[in-house]
Amino acid sequence: MRQFFSSLFLFSILFAKAQSPLYIPTLLTGITFNLKVQNGSQIFFDNIPTPTYGINGPWMCPTLMVNKGDSIRLNVTNNLNVRTTIHWHGLHIAAKNDGGPHQIILPSMLWSPSFKVRNNAATYWYHPHGAGQTEQQISKGLAGLIIVKDSAEASLNLPRNYGVDDIPVIIQSKAFDALKQVAIATDMDTALFINGTLNPYLNLPAQVIRFRLLNASSLRSYNIGFSDSRVFYQLGTDGGLLDTPIARTRLIISPGERAEILVNFSGMMGQTINLENFGTELPSGIYGTKNLGMGADTIPEYKANFLNGADFKLLKLVIGAALTGAITNIPSTLIPLGSYSPSSATRQRSIVMDTIRLIAFDPPNRAEGPFGMNNRSFDIDSINEVVYLNSTEIWTLVNKTLVAHPFHIHDVQFNILNQGGNALSRSNKGWKDVVLVLPGDSVKFITRFADFADDMVPYMFHCHLLHHEDDGMMGSFKVINAAGIGIYGAAHTKFEIFPNPVNNFLTVRIENTNNDSSESNTRICILNLLGETVINQSAYQSFNIVDLSGLSKGIYLVKIASGKTSFIKKIILE
Repeated sequence: MRQFFSSLFLFSILFAKAQSPLYIPTLLTGITFNLKVQNGSQIFFDNIPTPTYGINGPWMCPTLMVNKGDSIRLNVTNNLNVRTTIHWHGLHIAAKNDGGPHQIILPSMLWSPSFKVRNNAATYWYHPHGAGQTEQQISKGLAGLIIVKDSAEASLNLPRNYGVDDIPVIIQSKAFDALKQVAIATDMDTALFINGTLNPYLNLPAQVIRFRLLNASSLRSYNIGFSDSRVFYQLGTDGGLLDTPIARTRLIISPGERAEILVNFSGMMGQTINLENFGTELPSGIYGTKNLGMGADTIPEYKANFLNGADFKLLKLVIGAALTGAITNIPSTLIPLGSYSPSSATRQRSIVMDTIRLIAFDPPNRAEGPFGMNNRSFDIDSINEVVYLNSTEIWTLVNKTLVAHPFHIHDVQFNILNQGGNALSRSNKGWKDVVLVLPGDSVKFITRFADFADDMVPYMFHCHLLHHEDDGMMGSFKVINAAGIGIYGAAHTKFEIFPNPVNNFLTVRIENTNNDSSESNTRICILNLLGETVINQSAYQSFNIVDLSGLSKGIYLVKIASGKTSFIKKIILE
């Protein structure tokens, strides 16, 4: 496959296409959203149709605008001939509504999650997630913004006229094969799209403009700036506004990340300026820099991609007359952050990103993979981490590979505490759900798991390089209510059972908080609905695996027994 895609270099001279006006996605508002996932077709090159995906249209997705505090419903109908999911990236919602790999939407199926919007004002997004098709489906067009509004943001003097002075900017690099079809699992991502538009331009008024930046690319990070290296002001991060605008000339944004910026074009009527990527200045190890990896641990096609390590235009801006009532000043203060205090954390855990060996005599490539987390590849039937409802935790991310990985966690926003032992830039002190972890580096963040617990449905954490995610660089975690955990025997012992439903192997986790062995006589029994014991085995602290592969599908009871006390839970064997 890689040899086939290496021929794309000749095909990738795509900038000769005439400039096109930037497409501004349709804006949907309200509390009920009807979203139809559908097939489409677009002409990108040489009058040859390219199959695409879209929502409520043949290509790309509408922008959803909601208010904090509103209860909303999203009716998602899958009109594709393949399964899909829709993940509400960055939103703090129950696991059953999250749209991860466990909420598959089959062809012709309607999925209608409903929830209260709890997030602060910011720019979020939605996209497919799971079934090994995330990269393909996002690249074919399934990516859209979610704008959350709240009263604190509304009190500020900011641009809010969507598509006029408040501009969505969805940045994607894509690869195409010789038949002009969207390609995946390739490093020749030489076609650049903004909001699904090739070689775009945008007419703007000479005033303060708000750009909502989203990197929805499969692999590539961007070093954002303007062609005249003018100062712009970062307004917000993934999950909310900063406390004060940050003056910048460059901003690195990795896949999955969002940033809001303000740019003052006052007095520039009649001038043209470009939003650009300054790839020559990207730090080593980030996909998009000139060289990636070392020695034999490299990506074969990487150096053949002329975008890597290059400066290039993303969006041409043509400045016209200011509008009536135009905003011409940058605010001096924004919203207090209210960050988490490290002293409130009750647990720390570590996630190590590294290569994993799939074949005994085929060592992995530290730049190309395969990659995993904590030496595991994703298994939809496994739970990698368990956290307790209303707990505050500190997570340390360690990158042992030769490529930077944007780490994303579902359900929560976090505050970065430390990055490689260095002082944080002010932009990293905002609310985040994606953080780029450089090769050989580590990142420590703090977060709180509030509001939602589910002993059956997990959330995800993963690398947001989509090819890595699809290949298994992902894990799952459950948030459980400690008050609802079965307690048996001594008061210091707790346990949980997962997954449920289960296929072949059931995990029984036992936590003995006193670290003694007083529960060594504990048994795990599996009973059928006639009350007959079909499995009986000893239980130990930590994780116990129960092999159910010899049982028929159906409903069973799991009995945890210790002395005269026991706990019983129903499971479904699929």
